[in-house]
This record gives sequence, structure tokens and C-alpha cells, in this order.
Amino acid sequence: MAGESDRTPGSGRTPGDAGQTTAWDCKKAFEHYRIKDWSSGYFTVNEKGHMAVLPPGDGPVPADLHEIVEGLRERGINPPVLLRFNHILEDRLRFLHECFERAIHENSYAGDYIAVYPTKVNEQRQVVESVFHTSEEFHFGLEVGSLPELIAVIAMSSSENERLIICNGFKGERFLRAVLMAALLGRRIIAVIDSYEELDRILRLADELKVRPLLGVRIKLSSQGTGRWSESAGSKAKFGLFISELLEIVHLLRERDMLDCFQLIHCHIGSQIEDIRAIKAAIDEFSRLFVELSRLGARLRYVDVGGGLGVDYDGSQTGAAPSINYTAFEYASSIVYRLATACRQSKLQAPTIISESGRAMVAHKSVLAFEVIGRASVTRAAGEVPPLSEIEKAYETVPQSVRDLYDTIDFLDKERVAENFHDATHAFTSALEAFNLGYLPIEMRGLAERLYWICLGGINRLLASLDEIPSELANLSEALSEIYFGNFSLFQSLPDSWAIGQVYPIVPLQKLETEPTVRAILADITCDSDGKIDTFIGADGIQHTLDLHPLDDETPYYLGVFLVGAYQEALGDLHNLFGDTNVAQIKVEADGSWWLEDIVEGDTSAEVLGYVQYDAEDLYNRVMRDCQTSIRAGRMSPTESRDLLSFYKQELDGYTYLE
Repeated sequence: MAGESDRTPGSGRTPGDAGQTTAWDCKKAFEHYRIKDWSSGYFTVNEKGHMAVLPPGDGPVPADLHEIVEGLRERGINPPVLLRFNHILEDRLRFLHECFERAIHENSYAGDYIAVYPTKVNEQRQVVESVFHTSEEFHFGLEVGSLPELIAVIAMSSSENERLIICNGFKGERFLRAVLMAALLGRRIIAVIDSYEELDRILRLADELKVRPLLGVRIKLSSQGTGRWSESAGSKAKFGLFISELLEIVHLLRERDMLDCFQLIHCHIGSQIEDIRAIKAAIDEFSRLFVELSRLGARLRYVDVGGGLGVDYDGSQTGAAPSINYTAFEYASSIVYRLATACRQSKLQAPTIISESGRAMVAHKSVLAFEVIGRASVTRAAGEVPPLSEIEKAYETVPQSVRDLYDTIDFLDKERVAENFHDATHAFTSALEAFNLGYLPIEMRGLAERLYWICLGGINRLLASLDEIPSELANLSEALSEIYFGNFSLFQSLPDSWAIGQVYPIVPLQKLETEPTVRAILADITCDSDGKIDTFIGADGIQHTLDLHPLDDETPYYLGVFLVGAYQEALGDLHNLFGDTNVAQIKVEADGSWWLEDIVEGDTSAEVLGYVQYDAEDLYNRVMRDCQTSIRAGRMSPTESRDLLSFYKQELDGYTYLE
């Protein structure tokens, strides 16, 4: 199984090129959607022209994603469906471990490395348990940031007392009491002090429960990350202590003969750090803090560098969103080298390095698959129009603006596309003004609109043959793009796309052997105008339309959204009361066969109504009483009442998405 570009096995496997003679084929699709760039070797295009997932190890046959979705549908598991692949998760964990082990070896670092998985990245039980059990051989731990997360993790780790539990975030007395109770159970649990007040609380509770707690301190670095989360560090960071407060803690713990309890320092400079230089600068500062605290007598066993290891969502390695300009190994090497240098120069015992790289662990393993269920387009609005001679026969007068649009269509020329565009725009604007003033009937307004879109469509086709496109026409193809409606909720399944403009790779799951001829944006089935995606990873980088295939009425057309395993499930909301999608955990064998390991059924209407304080039984009883009233009033027969109640009950128990 492949990893980033610095990993060799299976990396960048492309479709075979035997017998490829046409201008467009599966190999061309693989390149066009830049699958090699962003997939880290986990996905490809098979000979059928379907997206496929590579099996574990060096298995020769990829598993067909289109067949998986169709197979799930036969089992009654309808799209939208989130596909999880545990073999990808296992490979990501192994890959992260190998990057740090290689960096430790190359830098002769005397310490160890442990990753902890931040449960906030994806809190679904299946995911957390998979990370925890899959990483057992590497002794990876878990990180929690709330009392409910800690409650779950305490139980989950019942036979794993040596696996680290890191506690971050705001900690009230109940949270801290749970930390100390976990310590009494034998858990290796570290409470990271994020504000000075937390120290007073935990010391008081430790005295009460007679526990010597393991403590860490989160430090506000002057170094900051890059990108959207750069303000996670610095003086305005939400959590962490200033250096002056850190010194007070050291002094207090020394006075209480508890300096040995201070075992970890923690920093966090941001999520999805795009530029490796920010990481290097932060670790330079962090390494110096480790040396100075050790000089003051702190017996630090761990340095927790926090999160920040990014995912290269578009594969460009540019250092600008949605990309990163480094590999996972460079990230690991930058950290290990700086700590190794600091320890050698100061003759200190090397601490265990901890990272909280949740995004890099789980993003790749999940794919959202949904069906395109309709479209809207200016092409349909334009349609076909009768010749001008028929219009002249049908109407007493034909406005000059309409005649001008007919003339523009007749004289479209690639040498005069800008002039054609100006003529069409002027004529249509004149028609709109005349309509608003009451001089143009609605029939002529509708005809002018259709002629205008026909003009623009013709101009757009001519642009393909030009070496240089006039600047004012550069975005014409986007203006003419279609809207493909997908059976999903952006707010539930891809909230980062709406909230922060995160760009995900999106690829058709089928028809990749044929050239996509439709440029489209995507819209979900919510009633919110923000429920759309209009930024994509395309052949030329980031673009504002996606190349798709024409729809037909006979076969479902599926799209896959990739790299969605991090944050999306935890952040999804109930906009329009669309609930969680179906989730299928898929086991892929080396021969390309697959089977369903586990299924989590999506929310029913009754369940999501319950989330917003409606009682499904009460709703049903209200409708039932209304039916009885309608029967007495003669508006409805008993049979009709029975059918209506049956339908109502069925929909309460049904999937919130279209079936």
C-alpha cells in the first residue's frame, strides 16, 4: 500500500496502457482528475473506467468502487453512503510510524516516538476503536479534549494501561476528577495544563484522592503556523501558558516536591500547516524550552508537538491551500533533527516525541459516494428556437433587440468572438430594459433570453479553437456550466466545504473510459443556496467547474468525494433535518474482492426529529386524530386514512435522503 511521494511501494500505480489508441482513455482520466497527485497511491482507475481502491499489501487487483456502491444498494444500503476502508487506515498509521522511525535512525536520536489520535478529528466509535486496536504494535495512544471523550476512552482502553491518554482542552473539576480516577485504574494518563487555574484544581483533587498525577503543560510559542489556523499559537492562542506562568508552575511543583510529576510539554501551532518553515521555526523554539526546563530540574519524558501535519488535498505540494509543501517524512525529520541536536548539545536524555496528527491518520480512509439525481442548465433554458421567418409570421412586430440576437447567431466567427459577445450582451440588455418599461411582451422576453444563451453557447464553442482567449471571455465556460444535483447534504457530510472553503477531490465513479463533456458545479438537496460546491481539483489545478459526463435515464451516475475521513463526521449538522448518511466499513482482499465488515445505518426521520425535541409517536398520533376528523367530515375514506397513516409511518422510519 502506498503513501506519500517519499514512499515507494505501490506509489502512483496508474492504469495499464496496453492497447490505448484513443485520445481519451482510462489513463487519460487518471491524469485529468490528478488521481496520482492526491490519492497517495490508494485509488486508481480500473479497466472498466471505474474508480477503484487498491487492496492491502501488493495485491494486484483493485476493488471497484462503483461495484461496491451498487452491491451495497442491492443489500438495501442506499447512497449517499460513506465508505470506510480500514486497510487504508492501517497503512496510514504504519506509514506515520515508519517516517518517524526512519528520521530517528538517520539522526541517531536516542528517544522514541508515539502518536496519539485526537478523537475530535473523527469521534465515531468504529473509527476510534479501529485506530486504537490497529496501532497496538506501535503503542499509539489517544487524545481527548472533553469529559465525554474521556469517559469513552477510559472504557475503551480497559486492557491497555501502557497506552498513553493525553487530556487537552478546558478542564473543569469533573473532567479532572475523571483523569485522576483513570490514574487509579492504572491508566497512563497525562493532564495537560492549558490554563494556570487548572493546576490549582488538579493539585487539590490529587490531595483528596491521594494520587500523584502525571502532568503536562501547553506552552504558548511565539512561533506561529501558516494558513487558516495560524492563530492557534502566539500570544492570542486560545490555550496555553506564557513563559512567566510556566516558571511559576515549575516553582510551585518544586515547593510541593512534585516536579517529577511534570513529565510533558505540549505545543500546537495550527492544523493543516501548509509551509514546513513554520514547523521548523516552532520546533527550534520548542527544543530550547525543553532544554531550559530540564536545566531547571523538570524531568520531562515527553515532548508533544501537537497536530499540524497536513494532507495534500490537491497533490500540488505548493504550500498554499489546499496543499502542503512538504512530505510526512520531512515533517518527521524536521522535528527529530532539531530535538536530537538540542539534546546532544546539552547532554540531555532524549525525550519520547509525541504527535497528534489526526488528519494525516484518518483523512484518506473515507469516501463519500452519492448519486447525481438531476441537473439544471442554461442549455435546457435555451433549447431550440424557430427561425426568424416563423417569428415574423406569428407576431405583428419583432423588436429590434430580438432581430439583433438572430443576426449575432448567424454571424458567429472565431475571429470576432469579442465583438459577437458585445453584440449579444447589448441586444439582450436592451430587451430587458424594454420589458421592464412595458414595451416588450413576455413572449419576446423569453425568446430573447433563449437566443442570448444560444449566442453565448456558440461563442464558448469557438473559444476552444483560439490560442488566446479575450480576458472578458475567460470565465464564459463557468457562466454556462450546468448544475448537477447530488443526493447528499453539504452541511451534514462536507461541512468544511461550506464553512471554510475546504477543497476535496471529487471524481465520477464510472464512465471514466469516456471523455467528460459537461462542465458543472454541484448542488446538494437542501433548500439553502449555500449548499453547493463550486471549487474543484482539476487538470489545470484549482478550477470552478468539474468535468462530468452527460446524464441518462437508465443508469445511476455516482460521484465520489475523497479524503473526507477527518472532521466531517464530527462537524456535520442537521440543516433541513438531513441526518447522518449510511456508513459501510468495507474489507478489501488482495484479489480485488470485497465484503461488508460492518454497517451503520443512517438516521431515520424519526431520529433526526428527536434530535430537535419532536416525539415521533406524538406526531403520528396527531396525524391519526386528524385522519379520524377527516373521515367524519367526509373528506377521506377509511381506506385512504389507512394508506396515509401507513405512508406517514413509513417515512418516519425511513432514510432522510432520497431513495
